[in-house]
Amino acid sequence: MFSPTQHGESMLKKKDEFEDILEERRNSSDLRYALRSYTPPLYKEVTPATANELKDMVLQSDPLCFVVRQVSTESGRPVDEVQAEASAILEEMAHGLQLSTVRFFAFTLSKVFKTLFRSIHVNEDGIQRLQQAVQENPVVLLPSHRSYLDFLLMSYILYTYDTPLPVIAAGMDFMGMKMVGEMLRKSGAFFIRRSFGGDKLYWAVFSEYVQTLLKKGYAPIEFFLEGTRSRTSKSLTPKLGLLNVVLEPFFKGEVYDVTLLPVSISYERILEESLYARELLGVPKPKESTSGLFKARKVLSEDYGSIHVYFGQPVSVRKLSEGRVKRSQFNLMPRHIPKRPGEDINKVVIELAYQLVQNQQANMVLNPFVLLATLLLQNHHQSLASGQKPGMKLQELTDRALWLRDLSRLFGACLQWPDDRPPAEVVSSSLRLHPGLVTISEGRVQLALHQASSPEEELFNQAVIILSCVSYRNQMLHVFVGPALVASAMNISSSTQKNEIANSHSFLRNMFFHEFILCPGGTNQDLSMSFDLLEKARALDVFSHHVLVPEEGHRTLSFLSSLLDPFLQGYQMVCRFVPDVRKFIVKQILAGRLKYSEVLSSDLQKNALAALSRLGAVQKIKGASQGNLKVNKVMVNWLEDTLGEKEAA
Repeated sequence: MFSPTQHGESMLKKKDEFEDILEERRNSSDLRYALRSYTPPLYKEVTPATANELKDMVLQSDPLCFVVRQVSTESGRPVDEVQAEASAILEEMAHGLQLSTVRFFAFTLSKVFKTLFRSIHVNEDGIQRLQQAVQENPVVLLPSHRSYLDFLLMSYILYTYDTPLPVIAAGMDFMGMKMVGEMLRKSGAFFIRRSFGGDKLYWAVFSEYVQTLLKKGYAPIEFFLEGTRSRTSKSLTPKLGLLNVVLEPFFKGEVYDVTLLPVSISYERILEESLYARELLGVPKPKESTSGLFKARKVLSEDYGSIHVYFGQPVSVRKLSEGRVKRSQFNLMPRHIPKRPGEDINKVVIELAYQLVQNQQANMVLNPFVLLATLLLQNHHQSLASGQKPGMKLQELTDRALWLRDLSRLFGACLQWPDDRPPAEVVSSSLRLHPGLVTISEGRVQLALHQASSPEEELFNQAVIILSCVSYRNQMLHVFVGPALVASAMNISSSTQKNEIANSHSFLRNMFFHEFILCPGGTNQDLSMSFDLLEKARALDVFSHHVLVPEEGHRTLSFLSSLLDPFLQGYQMVCRFVPDVRKFIVKQILAGRLKYSEVLSSDLQKNALAALSRLGAVQKIKGASQGNLKVNKVMVNWLEDTLGEKEAA
């Protein structure tokens, strides 16, 4: 198993210098910037092919011609007809990169970014590593995905630093946007379906197109390993389809190496925060359209703070798979004939995917509001449980934020907290950036929850605010999830014996496998690292067979376990009311029997159902409508009991 890289990467990035690329844009001509000389370094001095030359290579390739003949034989259709279909698929899919369109976006985005953001910080050491890598091997860029802006931002940065522009995998929904879809194509986007199903011809065209781009090294390939935007700001379980496609040429010996480069994009304020919260509450996602884009212009009047973009360490697939993969397996038949990879390759790809997402997480830059949202959410939930007045005095919030700041740094977080400014000023400035989420009245800070005409409407409005704050809290969960699992395991097991804590930890880790990025097979290693961190924080004294909680450790353990409480309660609710969970949760909240509104999140409910399915507690009935499940009541009840004490029904 690959060794975790979080702490090594964290130490590295503290040496990297960040530069604000908007500073120069504010002091010089945007038009001159857009029209400047653009001469990026080339892969082995290869001149990039035109879009039409690339399409001809794909259509004439042996792998695609083989599948065309195969589909013709299986379907009884003429070869020419299948070939024409393949050509139409490629025409719909392929990028049409034009430098003139890139220059237009460079000019336009300069105006937009200067309006929306105070700064865009980029680690220049990472850019230099990328510029060196693109000259040596095919490069695959793997950014985190939290906003529609991600792929525009990536191309803008690479153009700024005279680095080869990527070709970018984009969903078909963007292609349907009048004018904008075609402009995205001309700036390097290629469009793919969200799902291929069993369409053998589409898969062949897609994989050959991507692999031709990669093998020829004409441009870096960029895609989102998580597959889609995260609506919760938690990293999503990596999708392996496109990763398998870009790695196959290496495993077949068609390229010497492939360089994978994780990129972490951190937003101080997310443009889509309210939209995401509503989606999680069941409001349908607005369809991508040009008119919708123009209607969204009102966002230009708001302040979205800063962005940090960290280009991570290049990952050599050759080095990581050395001694673990038998590439000779592809010599047993002609390489243009499709062949499923062996178990050794599947294992390497899965472990590599999780390592890359963990690298993205490790290099995320956390802003002060992440800490403040976490503390205000915990205060809100504690106030509901105790009946006390919600909110905190500004000084109390500042004191707690400083404590959490120090704990975060101790656990390896990369925290953007300006130590040269008074703490109260840092807190106040951060709160002012989020006026829709928090209110400050008479020196008291609390979530911006307002009354409505009906209990249901009030619950919905409050849930939007809470889920928006949750999206900021979630940005720091990767820092604490290991120790938090241990703290919750201690509560569930009611024990200080290490073997009993380990059993409960293993259960929770298995249960939350879809909720957090937890590497398969890494349970024991995670537990050991978490014990080390808790000892370092003086929250636990760890001995051979047991642990002790020193007096100063109770605060840390209480904070950590409360981070997972909403997930524990949410999974309990899903166990209790599967499959009609949402309407029962609403009833429980309105009746005051459930304090965590974030349990209404469709993402949490989906992950809980995935866990129940994987553990054999529920099973989808074949041929039945969506949501029709066969429930193993004994198993579900056991899981609910194990997650914690049942609340009064």
